[in-house]
Amino acid sequence: MKIAFICDPLDGFKIYKDSTYAMMTEAARRGHAIHVFQHKDMAFEGGKVVANISRVTLTGDPVDWYRREVPQEQDLTAFDAILERTDPPFNMEYIYATYLLELAQQQGARIFNKPEAIRSFNEKLAIAQFPHYITPTLVSSDAARVRAFHDEHRDIILKPLDGMGGAGIFRVMDDALNLGSIIETLTDNGRQTIMVQRYIPEITQGDKRILLIGGQVVPYCLARIPQGTEIRGNLAVGGVGVAHEISARDREMGEALAPVLLKRGLLLVGLDAIGDYMTELNVTSPTCFQEIRQQTGFDVAAMFVNALEKHADAWNS
Repeated sequence: MKIAFICDPLDGFKIYKDSTYAMMTEAARRGHAIHVFQHKDMAFEGGKVVANISRVTLTGDPVDWYRREVPQEQDLTAFDAILERTDPPFNMEYIYATYLLELAQQQGARIFNKPEAIRSFNEKLAIAQFPHYITPTLVSSDAARVRAFHDEHRDIILKPLDGMGGAGIFRVMDDALNLGSIIETLTDNGRQTIMVQRYIPEITQGDKRILLIGGQVVPYCLARIPQGTEIRGNLAVGGVGVAHEISARDREMGEALAPVLLKRGLLLVGLDAIGDYMTELNVTSPTCFQEIRQQTGFDVAAMFVNALEKHADAWNS
């Protein structure tokens, strides 16, 4: 297969933990040709979507890990699979990229995850489509509604809808300390919609990343455990990742959602859960492949490339 990865600059990869690198390594091991480009490299011209795309060879060296050829303009339909692996922020440039990729898909390009699905599944708001799996949740920009939610639940989490890596997350407990200031800041005085949820005490046991691949559930998850007085388990803010087998409840959620999400064009999803509750559905560039493999021996990248090979031919049908 000829595979193109839409990803952030290769020089910024931390290959000891990068899931995109794990995908590339497994695909290359099987003899697939690896190519890369970025959103900014795409253009619609002459009635088709093209991009300046480079062939990449992996060296196996942990420092000087790749060789990149001079980019050439290519039609996106020339590839057997195109993998969207660009990290958020999910801003307007990201959305414009999904529109271009959707045009390419209509012309025959095979894009994973499907661009319309990425655009439709806000990683925070998407959980509202499955209300029986979530903790009490409010989505609003109305300060009065947020205050009423706190009055009811007394211990809440507030977060922006466009954050990643734990940025902008606040906990307000029974004393409501700084609630007004936090609401003003996160909502920009009522101009920005936010998410508010009842606090889940099981966060002390970890914010679990459960991977759904090709309609199936990876049997191990990575629990990202907060450290010290921190309420966030995100690895980006110092959480420690501990891999273990998924629980019966995690499996129940995963098996219920995985085939539904696959039908909607999502080959790979990172379902986040705290305790028995789903908290996010990550669809842009889900991670934790390497941490799970390193700690359990389960090869997530191999499962992913298996699914990619299985679904590539029929992806647009």
